[in-house]
Amino acid sequence: MKQLMRLLAVLAAVAMTAAACGGSSSTDTADGGSDSDSTDADADAGDSCEAGETDGDLAIYNWTEYMDPDLKTDFEAEFGVSVTEDNYDSNEAMQPIISAGGSGYDFIVPSDYMVSILIESGDIQPLQKDAIPNLGNLLPEFASGLPFDPDGTYTAPYQWGTTGLGVDLTVTGEDVPETWGLIFDPTVAEQYNLSGSYATLLNDPRETMGAALKYLGYSLNTTSDAELDEAKKLVQDAQDRITAYDSDQYDELLVTGDSSVAHGYSGNFIVQFDGAENPDNYAYFVPEEGGTRWVDNMAIPKDAPHPCTAHTFINYLLDAERGAQLTNWNYYASPNAASEEFIDPDVLEDPIVYPTDTSKLEFIEDTGDFEINFSDAFIEAKG
Repeated sequence: MKQLMRLLAVLAAVAMTAAACGGSSSTDTADGGSDSDSTDADADAGDSCEAGETDGDLAIYNWTEYMDPDLKTDFEAEFGVSVTEDNYDSNEAMQPIISAGGSGYDFIVPSDYMVSILIESGDIQPLQKDAIPNLGNLLPEFASGLPFDPDGTYTAPYQWGTTGLGVDLTVTGEDVPETWGLIFDPTVAEQYNLSGSYATLLNDPRETMGAALKYLGYSLNTTSDAELDEAKKLVQDAQDRITAYDSDQYDELLVTGDSSVAHGYSGNFIVQFDGAENPDNYAYFVPEEGGTRWVDNMAIPKDAPHPCTAHTFINYLLDAERGAQLTNWNYYASPNAASEEFIDPDVLEDPIVYPTDTSKLEFIEDTGDFEINFSDAFIEAKG
C-alpha cells in the first residue's frame, strides 16, 4: 500500500495542478448555487451533527449521470442550501483528488474496493449514525457484512449493479453467445460478424483486467502475477478490435453504431436502449464466465467543509420514496428495503436490474499492495 500511495500522491499532484489550470471538465451547478463559504473550510469533521442539520452548501463528487437532478433541487428547496456536482469516470480518477486533501467536496460515491483504500489511508470520516436515522431502511445484506466496510462504519450503500457487455444484435445476430470471447477471441468475433475496430472497454484497470481474468477462468481479485500477465496479454492482443477505452459514453457509442460490443454498467445500457429508436436491436448480459457485482457507496471526505449537510443528504437519499426515485431514474438496484414498494414494477422485476443468479459474480476487493500491479498491467496493455 505504501508503494500504491506514493504513486497516487504523484497522480494527485498532477490532477490538482490540472484542476487549478482548467477546473472540472464536467460540472453540474444547481440554479442559485454558490461556492462553499471559506469560513466553513476548517469545519471539524469530528463535530457532532444532528439529524436534519446543515452547516453550509453541499459539494458532490459523483459518477457521471448517476443522480436524478430533481433530487438535488428538491434537497435545496427543503434545506435552504445550494448543491453543486462534479463528475469522474473511475475510482482511480476520484481517489487522488480526495487523498490530496482540500478538494472542497462534502459527498463522494466510491465503489466497494476503493472504500477499503480510502479507509486505510484515512481519507474518509466515520459516519455519525445518529444523524442518519434512515440507515434503518437498508436491506440486511447491505446494512452490515459487506467486505469493504463490514459494520458500515464509514459508508452507506448508494446503488448496486453489474458490469457486463452490451451488444448490437443487428451486427451479431440474435443467437450471439454470452461470452467475453466476443472481445477477446478473434475466432468468436469473426463467427458473429465482428470485424475491424468494433469494441469498447471500460477505462478502468480493475474492471477491464477483471473482465480478461474472468474470461481466463480466474478470480478478478487475483494476486498472481502469472494470471495477471495472461490477462494483460489478452487485452494487448485485442488492441486491433478496441475502438476506445471509455467509461463515460460507451453506451452511446453502441447505440450510434460507433461500436458493436461495449463493456459497461447495467443501468447505463438500459437507459440508453430505452431511448433508442429500436430498443430490441440491443442486449445486455453478464458473460457466462462471470463478471462484476459492485456496490457504490456514500462517503464523506475526512476534510469535508460541510459534514453535517453531507450527513443530512445521505439520510435524504435513504428515505424510502427518494431511494425509489433514484432507482427509477438511473435503473440501478436499490439497497433500500423500504424503497421497494415505490420502485416501478417493470424496474423491480427486470433481471438486468435485479439479477436472480449472482453465483458467477464477484465484488472487486482491495488487493493491498497488488493494486499497483493492476494499474501497471492496464497501462501496459493499452500501450
